[in-house]
This record gives sequence, C-alpha cells and structure tokens, in this order.
Amino acid sequence: MSFVLAIITAAIFLAADQITKYIVTTNMELGQSIDFIDGLFDFTYIHNDGGAWGVFGGSRWFLIAFTAVIMVVLIILLIKNKRKSALFFWAGTLILSGGIGNMIDRIFRGGNVIDFIHTIFINFPIFNVADCAVVIGAGLLILYFVLDMKNDIKKEKE
Repeated sequence: MSFVLAIITAAIFLAADQITKYIVTTNMELGQSIDFIDGLFDFTYIHNDGGAWGVFGGSRWFLIAFTAVIMVVLIILLIKNKRKSALFFWAGTLILSGGIGNMIDRIFRGGNVIDFIHTIFINFPIFNVADCAVVIGAGLLILYFVLDMKNDIKKEKE
C-alpha cells in the first residue's frame, strides 16, 4: 500500500471531478441536457444544494461540517490502520477524494454541487465524478466490513 499511489489516485479523481465540472459550467446552461448515449446516458447540468438525493437541501454549512468530520475521521483511521488492510485503505482514499471534490463545490460555488451525469435507463439522481469516487469507496468499505466479519466468525469457530 503506497501513500504516493493513493495520493496520485485521489488527485486523478479530484482533477477529473473538477475538470468535468468546469467543462459543464462553461459549456452548458443550467438545466440543459445533451445526449451522450441515446437512451442510456445524457449530461444534464444541475445544481444540488443538498447531500445525496438532495437530502438536507439548503443546509450548506451543516453539509460542509458533516463532510469535514467524516474526512477527519477517515484520515485518522487511514493513518492508524495504514498497514492493516489494502481494501480499507483504498476505500478511504476514494471516499476522501470524492468528499473533497464536492466540498470544493459547496465552499466555492455558493453551496451548490455541480451534477451532470444522468442515467436514463434507470431512475437515479443526477451525479458527478466525485459521487462516483464516494460510491465506489463506500462499496469497497462495505466489502471490507463483510470480509472482516467473515474472518471474525471463522476465528470464533476455530
């Protein structure tokens, strides 16, 4: 587990997030949709002033504080468990990079997160690259906990 590789990975996700948001905000009108893959995906530029699925809409400072607390806890856990599990390490790194991407929006874009990836084939909220990093990281974190519980059960049986 390399901290350098983790920092590079986080930087790539963060850069991809901020670059795509810049492209969207400078080339699209708020509310505009552009077909990407007909019937599957389009780009729809929206502002989300809430958390996931718009919950806590208009609660900019609460969401910034909540995200900051989660990030501090994750950093502490990553430092404390840096050699324990590669899966936990990468899960935390992805969650942090996504959290930073959306926090940048909340702080510098009037509390709004820029969302633009719209799945047409399923009814799912419009999201962004930072959200992808958080969801992938959360999935890896769940997998880590499931495997950890499985190992604990195995040890108890022995």
